[in-house]
Amino acid sequence: METAAFVEIVEREGLLLAAAGEEAGVDAKVPTCPGWQVRDLLRHTGMVHRWAAAFVAEGHTSRHPDAGLPDLDGEELLTWFRAGHRYLVDTLASASPDVECWHFLPAPSPLAFWARRQAHETTVHRFDAESARGGTPSAITADFAVDGIDELLRGFHARQKSRVRTNPPRVLRVRATDAEDAVWTVRLSQEPAVARRDAEGEADGEVSGAAAELYLALWNRQSFPAVKGDASLASLWRETSAVTWS
Repeated sequence: METAAFVEIVEREGLLLAAAGEEAGVDAKVPTCPGWQVRDLLRHTGMVHRWAAAFVAEGHTSRHPDAGLPDLDGEELLTWFRAGHRYLVDTLASASPDVECWHFLPAPSPLAFWARRQAHETTVHRFDAESARGGTPSAITADFAVDGIDELLRGFHARQKSRVRTNPPRVLRVRATDAEDAVWTVRLSQEPAVARRDAEGEADGEVSGAAAELYLALWNRQSFPAVKGDASLASLWRETSAVTWS
């Protein structure tokens, strides 16, 4: 996917998130984030939006701290969230393609990284906001979901901080059933996972389903649509794969 497409997704998903949060109310519980209310979701996502935008806008070449969570609530919090989301979208849309700044996963360029990362960050949290509101959630396209699965498996969980580990080594296959060539072989051991975009070799267990459902399941927002073979690998994923803010 192109950077411009990711920026469009950041814009759309942030608007949907704010609308769902406003409709649900800041006191509403977020079923997909146990212990959180909508105010926590808005504070967190708004903070991340500003943190991400600052790398691109200010050209930070090393990691810098976030500004912390705001002491805002109600309408003031929603206004603050919308302003930060607008700042992120405008920053990404107007940035030079060759902008240099820090980023934490492999990418064609820093701008490509931040546009992609914030598209997925915002989409997952939009789903959270809609879960608090209730009703039918907004759709996630198969191609975007496949990209997000790839980012999660080959990006986040290739890092040393990933806790998805096994002893002895095991192989998990991840298969999106509604997209071409959307299969991953994830080799698990006491080291960070090694994921390849292929279906080579035998797998101990497999999780599969439509790409959007699989994407949300891998982000621990819902159950896996289908599990085959060793179901303990699906349980291991649910128990250890959470990506936390630090």
